[in-house]
Amino acid sequence: PKAMENQPKSIQGLIDSYIAEEQARKAKRERSGKWSPSAFGKCYRAQFWNRKNVPISNPIEPRKLRVFKCGDLFHDFVKNLVKEEGFKEEVLCETDDIKGYADLVSPICVWDIKSQHSFAFHYMAKSEDIGEDKKPNVLQVIWYADFLKLPEGRLVFVSKDDLCIQEYGFPRNEKWLGELAQELATLRDYWNKGELPPAEPRAYCDKKTGKS
Repeated sequence: PKAMENQPKSIQGLIDSYIAEEQARKAKRERSGKWSPSAFGKCYRAQFWNRKNVPISNPIEPRKLRVFKCGDLFHDFVKNLVKEEGFKEEVLCETDDIKGYADLVSPICVWDIKSQHSFAFHYMAKSEDIGEDKKPNVLQVIWYADFLKLPEGRLVFVSKDDLCIQEYGFPRNEKWLGELAQELATLRDYWNKGELPPAEPRAYCDKKTGKS
């Protein structure tokens, strides 16, 4: 009916439209054709396709996009607060086949900010080995620390419900550089052979079964 045409969109509709348009703009951006540090530690096939810029076959549904947007808002809040202390933000780190941006860089370390809902956040605080549980995030921040020749990478987790913070430091040492070297060696081997890696989850481990 004509009367309905003059009604304003719902707030939910406005938000979903904005996020959908934002996603469409991102999808049109030309990718670098390089590995992305933010994907290290995740499915090799997903990383391979991401580098080839293959379109996503299962678009993310609106609710999940809203969750991601909430994460962006908290991420930007913390980053903008910390950068007032003189840290550099979104520092370009690029090699022949890797390209990414370090969240925040201080004279002694790289900081990467991650947001989580409160249940996951407080459950994470009980972790017996946070480095193993958050290995993809660690590999990412260690790569930035190694590129910038800084002694440490730090992960800053933010609870989206109450702004509680958990912060973990990881040294740029033999252990993590070795893990990173293995990740890159495997990716480059598949790429150089032009061989599609197996579709296998890797990012999160089920402690009961030992499987990803």
